[in-house]
Amino acid sequence: MPNDPPLIIAHRGASGYLPEHTLEAKALAYGMGADYLEQDVVVTRDDQLIVLHDIYLDRVTDVAERFPDRHRADGRFYVRDFELEEIRSLRVWERLNSKGDAVEFPNRYPARSGNFRIASFEEELEFIAGLNRSSGRSVGIYPEIKRPAWHQDDGVDMSPKLLEILDRFGYRESSDPVFLQCFDARELQRLRHELGCKLRLIQLVGENDWQESDTDYDQLRTGEGLAQVAKTADGIGPGLWQLYSLAEIDGQPVSTGLVSQAHSHGLAVHPYTFRADQLPPGFETFEAAVQWFVETLGIDGLFTDFPDKAFRVFASHSS
Repeated sequence: MPNDPPLIIAHRGASGYLPEHTLEAKALAYGMGADYLEQDVVVTRDDQLIVLHDIYLDRVTDVAERFPDRHRADGRFYVRDFELEEIRSLRVWERLNSKGDAVEFPNRYPARSGNFRIASFEEELEFIAGLNRSSGRSVGIYPEIKRPAWHQDDGVDMSPKLLEILDRFGYRESSDPVFLQCFDARELQRLRHELGCKLRLIQLVGENDWQESDTDYDQLRTGEGLAQVAKTADGIGPGLWQLYSLAEIDGQPVSTGLVSQAHSHGLAVHPYTFRADQLPPGFETFEAAVQWFVETLGIDGLFTDFPDKAFRVFASHSS
């Protein structure tokens, strides 16, 4: 294990224990030793930025019960169709599966229970600033601009709004404790070269069939693609599965070379997502997975639903 362990990035907070992106999940992650807390950001009908993973509300709230007639033709309940005060009234619960008939992770917080709420982006930044002040620590933030092109098509340009809020809270320079991430390569280029963003930028790496953006992620993972990313961003956020494969002979994990290629272009690598209840294939324990990705691949940070478990892995090795 390196002398300086990778950054522990709390994926939607301590989402292995409490409903994702609630302030309670962020507070728990903070107390568990996370270095950064993630905020996915989407926009309401009255153009307010809120912290929520999806542009939809139905998999993590009681919106279908509260506003049964407010879905679109596809049956989904969109954040853009609700004002902030309406969204504040919703109860947040553990993420449901795509069918909506069971939770995605059965052994996590009990389904459809608790009194959790959605926070605005500003409310979360105020909350973290308060924790930093009262604890004396400096835990950073890790916002993601969700589906910027989709939002623009729906009538709102979210990036300038987000940058204005960040500036107001003192996040302005590359030395500030913030990473700004997005799947959309063109939006990252716009942030850097048109909007003058000086913050550290992370190019998220998905799969082309996700249709998350029109970015060609297959090309992005090539040497030429990474060189292009390095002209704009400071790092990449790939999926775990993009960093390794299992050898046919013995089933042992083998590097795809993406981490070393990214490092050769000066890019940090912060992969997602380390979960104790959804181990990557080829690994029997959470600790073994973290150790291999850190010691063999040399990742610089990791997104995890279980920040306490990552913290213990690093603490045990440092001692």
